[in-house]
Amino acid sequence: MALWDAIRVALEQIRAQKLKSFFTLLGVTIGVMFLIAVVSIVEGMGRYVENDLVGKLMAVNSFELRQRPNFTPGDVDQAQWIAWQHRKRILDSDVEPVISALPTGTRAAVVSEDNVTVSSRYTGPKQVQASAVTPAYFAIKNLGVTSGRVFTEQEEAMGTPVVVIGQDVKDRFFPNVDPVGRALRVGTLPYEVIGVAEAQGSFLGISLDKFIIAPLSSPLKRLTNRHGVIDAMMVQAPDAQGVGDAEEAVRQVMRTRHKLRPSQPDDFDMSTPESAMSFFNKIKSYLVIAGVALPAIGLVVGAIVIMNIMLVAVAERTREIGIRKALGARRRDILAQFLVESATLSIAGAMLGIVLGAALSFAIAAASPLPTHVAAWSVVVAVVLGAGVGIVAGVYPASRASLLDPITALRSD
Repeated sequence: MALWDAIRVALEQIRAQKLKSFFTLLGVTIGVMFLIAVVSIVEGMGRYVENDLVGKLMAVNSFELRQRPNFTPGDVDQAQWIAWQHRKRILDSDVEPVISALPTGTRAAVVSEDNVTVSSRYTGPKQVQASAVTPAYFAIKNLGVTSGRVFTEQEEAMGTPVVVIGQDVKDRFFPNVDPVGRALRVGTLPYEVIGVAEAQGSFLGISLDKFIIAPLSSPLKRLTNRHGVIDAMMVQAPDAQGVGDAEEAVRQVMRTRHKLRPSQPDDFDMSTPESAMSFFNKIKSYLVIAGVALPAIGLVVGAIVIMNIMLVAVAERTREIGIRKALGARRRDILAQFLVESATLSIAGAMLGIVLGAALSFAIAAASPLPTHVAAWSVVVAVVLGAGVGIVAGVYPASRASLLDPITALRSD
């Protein structure tokens, strides 16, 4: 029997016995559906992190000098955490030597950050993310304002209590009024709102707009860190090629200041957008493995059901097999016929699972903050899995059919 004839027979079986076919394909369909849905969520999160989130958390062609990594994989043991916590802090006194060593055209900003309590005449106190920074922060992060302005070098040098706020802070603390020019109490001191930052969106339902930014020399610095200590220095090179030179210059300065011998590792961290992505990619790989492994249970169940159905089909078509063998069909012809029928059944279930999985991923994206993206490779994997399950499930029934004695088969009713 030709390949297309075997596929046609399998499709006719599905059409003639719709209910039995539905239950036959159910295990494969459910397994593939959840495979597509889970992988779509993981791929959607990956695209969002790579294209949007990392760019908002870390600037392009940049790195951050910190005491310890800003993005850490989940398998860091307690000893490593303790080692990080015992590292020397990045100090105010480190800033000038680092800036002096940077290549021409490289920008740097100092950051000191923590959660602080703020309030206004319109709303009671609430904690928000507060950053005390130097003005270059806005240029490095490419962070603009929708109204008002950012603070100037002069305001930073004088420690003027002015603040740029995020969209969520505006909505909560200044409902239905323009916040620019109004007072926002940070800790116990009033700050003048001079700008509202562009919306940064959210990630998995967590807002990225609940922040305030004030000059590094303002009183906010005392609320975010003890005297003389900063959290990070952001360094941005003019292009991708300059990042390595800037990193090496900063590394040499910090190793000298920390009096590290050549054999000793760095006791500071320089996080890059790539390190942030490597952190997420590690999590993503675990999620993809789980997304493939868990639906495998449904595929195993589907394979068992398909095998049983094919055994029933062999029993029902014993006489047909005998006639074909009497007319000259070889063992491999019978084997191929039933393998193709089994694979066709399984692929049909996989195709239905792909459609349902894509629909489920779109529904999840519409009803939740989870971003989704149906990856082409997951569709290919689903089809291959469907064919593989069908072939594996059909081997035993096909082998039994091919081994039937034609005389015995012809005597079957």
